[in-house]
Amino acid sequence: MSLVDTPDSLTLSKGNGRPGAPPVLRPRGSNHVGMRQFNERVVLHAIRLNGSLPKAEIARLTGLTAQTIGLITTRLEDDGLLIRHEPVRGRIGQPSVPMALNPDGAFSVGIKIGRRSADLLLVDFTGAVRRRESMHYTFPDAQTLLPAIKTHMAAIQDGLGALALRLVGVGLAAPFNLGGWHKMLGLPPTVSDEWNHIDLSAQVQSFTEAPVSFARDTAAACVAELVAGRGRDLKSFLYLFVDTFVGGGLVINSHLHNGVHGNAGAVASLPLGVSTGKGLPEQLLARASLWELEQSFKEHGLDPTAAYDERAMQAPYEVFTSAWIASASLALAQCVVSGTAFLDIDAVVIDGSFTRAMLTRLIDHTEAALATYDWEGLWPAMLVSGSIGSDARALGGALLPLHENFAPDRDIFLKAS
Repeated sequence: MSLVDTPDSLTLSKGNGRPGAPPVLRPRGSNHVGMRQFNERVVLHAIRLNGSLPKAEIARLTGLTAQTIGLITTRLEDDGLLIRHEPVRGRIGQPSVPMALNPDGAFSVGIKIGRRSADLLLVDFTGAVRRRESMHYTFPDAQTLLPAIKTHMAAIQDGLGALALRLVGVGLAAPFNLGGWHKMLGLPPTVSDEWNHIDLSAQVQSFTEAPVSFARDTAAACVAELVAGRGRDLKSFLYLFVDTFVGGGLVINSHLHNGVHGNAGAVASLPLGVSTGKGLPEQLLARASLWELEQSFKEHGLDPTAAYDERAMQAPYEVFTSAWIASASLALAQCVVSGTAFLDIDAVVIDGSFTRAMLTRLIDHTEAALATYDWEGLWPAMLVSGSIGSDARALGGALLPLHENFAPDRDIFLKAS
């Protein structure tokens, strides 16, 4: 079962038909084989959440019998998905042998295509980043970027050598409308419109035999926070990611909620005022996006790319960054209050493509801005700092194929007992 709300319709496949590839584990089924595959996913899930575990502890966490755990761990070890650590001797009885995920058991690639940069991450079975490729630009040109992605993909797969057979999938993260808001970006419509006629998933699929899946970029970032970050301790949260344009995602009951059109949590278009009938209200992206900080730097003869690195918090940039934070935090606070009123969530997680020092300052100012709102009738949501940063979108893309192939079903996904 995937992270998102999709039908329970996966089928059993041994390595996608490729000899030497890891088995793709079906989440559940009405027969013995389907249940066995589901139990294998449960065991992998327990180890992924808790780290290396002896068989007795796996049995306790999963509720499966010791005999069943013994059979499952043997199969998963034979398939190259689990490895044994050195025995640990206790005071009484036989030494226990911890079982752990084999980092080389499976791999996935996450590709983030953004308005200012593209990243490719090779992620192993434990979720660790093994290789990174990055490209930076003013705005992505399809005729240049797509061939570059093809070259980087080939290099990543060649670098895996024989382990390339264990590449289970590619997760592509990009904005739904990459050419959107072209007027704000100062682009002619012909440049931005090019992306409206490109099937990104099909293009990337032509670069690899591994299956390619697509997710909205900030939804993929939300997945990274859900799987590998603060989301593991939160049941329901609104996720805000500040990049060239601000965006977000929504987690309900530990699952990414897409909405009818895939736009749940896409806060960029949130109006910041009531329409008076005399022009369109300003949207959140106009006040809480790094694009605005870029323009401030440019107007004062400074490098706009400093918005994404440590220079933003240093002279001569810092004075303009402080002004942007003061404005952006007010807009984000309105978004937080609106989200709380509609969703009744545990928390709002804020992250972005900037330094951790800048994130801390932005959250502090947003907390102060929240204190200026009337919360009567609402239970205030907790404001939480995201833990992934600029890698979130590519990492989230890479985690999707691993989840689709090896995680249990939605009912127990990502929450420890």
